[in-house]
Amino acid sequence: MKKVHTQIADQIARKKPGALIFPTDFRGIGTETAIKQALFRMTRNGTIRRLAHGIYHTPKTDSILGELKPGAEDVVNMIAKKEKIHIVPSGANAMNMLGLTTQVPTKLVYLTDGSPRKLKIGKLEVRMKATSRKRLSRVGKISSLVILALEETTLDQIGDVTKSKIKGLLEQEDPRKLKHDLSLAPAKVNDFIVNLFKPHTMTKK
Repeated sequence: MKKVHTQIADQIARKKPGALIFPTDFRGIGTETAIKQALFRMTRNGTIRRLAHGIYHTPKTDSILGELKPGAEDVVNMIAKKEKIHIVPSGANAMNMLGLTTQVPTKLVYLTDGSPRKLKIGKLEVRMKATSRKRLSRVGKISSLVILALEETTLDQIGDVTKSKIKGLLEQEDPRKLKHDLSLAPAKVNDFIVNLFKPHTMTKK
């Protein structure tokens, strides 16, 4: 039987450049200690790179940009896939994904029905906060993201330009999905969205 290190090295050699690697990928090959030791040695000799605590990736380079690292969103999506949990962006993170702000957040916050955790990916802090099933039960691709963004935003400070953008986004949503998601939204967010479709609301400069 091949040694644990050799089996892990063989599996990693078949991965694409930039592929994410977690110690749990190798469960059943050896003990947790043996797996961690193998990954540590492979990090030290440059076969893989350490991205964050317990997260690694295979090297990937671009002829112009140099070495590339997986993005935080890639990491979060992979965690969700591996652990079979739901993860959705929240607050400023959701606002940024919707294009409602050009400010790049230094901390990305996600809501999850899995275990809460914090990750440090380079200079970026990624936080996964435990939340209720209700907040993860929204079905509209756009409306759910808008509601998640508005839940942690000071609504009376949102100006007309942003209101118009939000309205334009929601007009692209399936009305049935929007109605469903509003039924699960906080009252203040429901009222804010309902008022967007009243002509007298666009008054703040």
